[in-house]
Amino acid sequence: MQETGGLKPLGAERFWLFLLLLPTLVGLLFGAFGSVLATLVISLTRWDLVTPPVWNGIQNYVAAFRSPAFLKALQNTVIFSGLYVPGTIIASLGVALLLNRKLRGISLFRTAFFLPSVTSAVAVSLIFSWLYAKDNGLLNVLLASVGLEPVNWLGTKTVMFAVVIANIWGAVGEGMIVFLAGLQTVPRDYYEAAAVDGAGSWTRFVHITLPLISPSIFFQVLIATINAFQAFEYIYMLTRMGNGESRIPVVVFSIYRNGFFWWNMGGASAQAVILAAIIVILMGVYLWAERRWVVYE
Repeated sequence: MQETGGLKPLGAERFWLFLLLLPTLVGLLFGAFGSVLATLVISLTRWDLVTPPVWNGIQNYVAAFRSPAFLKALQNTVIFSGLYVPGTIIASLGVALLLNRKLRGISLFRTAFFLPSVTSAVAVSLIFSWLYAKDNGLLNVLLASVGLEPVNWLGTKTVMFAVVIANIWGAVGEGMIVFLAGLQTVPRDYYEAAAVDGAGSWTRFVHITLPLISPSIFFQVLIATINAFQAFEYIYMLTRMGNGESRIPVVVFSIYRNGFFWWNMGGASAQAVILAAIIVILMGVYLWAERRWVVYE
């Protein structure tokens, strides 16, 4: 007789199990899968939220790829991601390495670095708006104090870097936690053995630390990439102009403008589907590459 392991709900337990899971199941059905299905359907229609939707086939997708504004937003998103993802990884790992020590009061420093991750993006954006202000911003005040000309940080030439820095600052705390968890799983014996063999700090970091925290790096690259392609709050708050446009419109900003400014819900849904498809493809590439460079003990 074959034995089956594990505990299984019997009789009335199955009813109560289903009843307790029902709110979560309903939320997943209508909140997650339902919204995805609705977005797919709406992307195939012409709808302005007022008149009944009209079937439009794939015209919204064709219009998106023919739109210079959408292609520009897609280009900005790729550039933003190319700067944000490695910047977030490097900054988060650097902070984690500095804080991976047994010192008195180290928890206070960890908390201080984590706070931006749980602070309202609107509040953080207002702080950076003050820092970047051309006339009385803190950065330009510091430049003026040493005799340099003020810089329009949110102008055309430097706005991308300014926004990337603000986004990285807001994401460092989350990445720091991930990397701290990875660093604290590395056995100290490896470092001691390498030191006995004459390995320096950089050699130990490259040949011991990086390979053993590669799962944490991989996870953080996934999260940072998804966040980069979904970036909106900081960009909207820091780069919006008087006419509602943005100095560096990204795809999510384009979706917002189409859906809630021009009331083109079909076009906005199509762009959302395109963005989701790009993220899924990138995740597939990452998962394929995982087998080549991620080390699991």
